[in-house]
Amino acid sequence: MAVRVQQEDFDAGSEIVRLRAGNSAVGAVASFIGIVRDLNEGATVGSITLEHYPGMTEKSLTSIAEQAKERWRLHDVLIIHRVGTLKPTDQIVLVVTTSSHRGDAFAACQFVMDYLKTEAPFWKKEAIAGGERWVDARESDDAARSRWDQSKAIE
Repeated sequence: MAVRVQQEDFDAGSEIVRLRAGNSAVGAVASFIGIVRDLNEGATVGSITLEHYPGMTEKSLTSIAEQAKERWRLHDVLIIHRVGTLKPTDQIVLVVTTSSHRGDAFAACQFVMDYLKTEAPFWKKEAIAGGERWVDARESDDAARSRWDQSKAIE
């Protein structure tokens, strides 16, 4: 399991190859790449700046990955989240899960993203025409996260 918070961009293909290297039990890899959009809540976004609390953020992301490993039969989990100032089309987050079977990998990858969006201590400020604004979690993110409270996957 690996968690990284960094300013540098990442190469998703290389990260996936490294994560599954040498593990012949891996039969499925699921991944999600989040990308900065140029439009949010009706405003054109010139850039976003992500701030975090070093140490606390990594601990939170590690906890989310560990929860996923408790719920599904996973071989590994990787979370990379960027911080600093990013522009539209920049990659912002990578989540990769590996397992023997696709169902576990898909569900765990979605779980990690749903929890990351609502539980991880990141603060996002958008640069828009006329100034800047802080971005709060959306109700849809909270709803996506809450559905996991009702389910337990490993049987």
